[in-house]
Amino acid sequence: MPSPFPGMDPYLEGKLWPDVHHRLATEISRKLTPRLRPRYVARIEVAILQDVSYVSEITITYPDVAVLRSKHVGVLHDSREATSAYGTQPTLTPWGTIPPAPLVMEAPEAFRFKQATVEVRRADDNQLITAIEIISPANKRDPGLTDYQQKRKRLYQAGVHLLEIDLIRRGVRPTRLPQAPQTSYLVTLTRSHSRMIELWPLRLPDALPVLPVPLSASDADVPLELDEILTTIYDEAAYDLSLDYSAPPPPPPLAEEDATWMKTLLEKTLTP
Repeated sequence: MPSPFPGMDPYLEGKLWPDVHHRLATEISRKLTPRLRPRYVARIEVAILQDVSYVSEITITYPDVAVLRSKHVGVLHDSREATSAYGTQPTLTPWGTIPPAPLVMEAPEAFRFKQATVEVRRADDNQLITAIEIISPANKRDPGLTDYQQKRKRLYQAGVHLLEIDLIRRGVRPTRLPQAPQTSYLVTLTRSHSRMIELWPLRLPDALPVLPVPLSASDADVPLELDEILTTIYDEAAYDLSLDYSAPPPPPPLAEEDATWMKTLLEKTLTP
């Protein structure tokens, strides 16, 4: 069954996101390869990143991560109940007693996980020409946000084209564009050494665009059909079997206009 959404499916932003990210990178590479031959190749670069897990956010299951958390991680405790577990006791001093903090909370844990980037390189000398970044939640909050912004700066200074695909609503966008429309999703393209950024602001009802993938100055851009790619991986991964469209989508909450539109869409497409 295909996704009921014409563009990005907000239900994919939760626990399935690591799988979605991996499949997007793989399908983008597969789609580009015949269009890049014989001068260029599409390669998948895997980086090890660090993310911080917050209980208040939708659970994301990272692959290759051992789950070591106590069931109490991130939970607030009354300090009187936590005395034996955390050693929180009143402090006696010559000037009087210092009472313990009223609440005790375990610090969020940092996890290391793998994240894929698609790189377009010259076939003869392996020179990096274009980086295609699929933005994840870890890129939109620290420490990953700062690390990613530094990576953007390095790519720009090296004269590499950067195509950024942000299909995650939560978090801080790594590209600071105060005048850009405030839409659910955003694709940006920064061409080599250009001071201009091309933008594709995407609302929830919008279909995903056909994107240009720039190459060396002597070669024309090649197209990348983002809508076809998402449709392909949704079908191949059978995401419809894992998603509950009767429940609210992962946070953050949708704007009232989008929530109304989504309710109408799902009633229309999923009602027998």
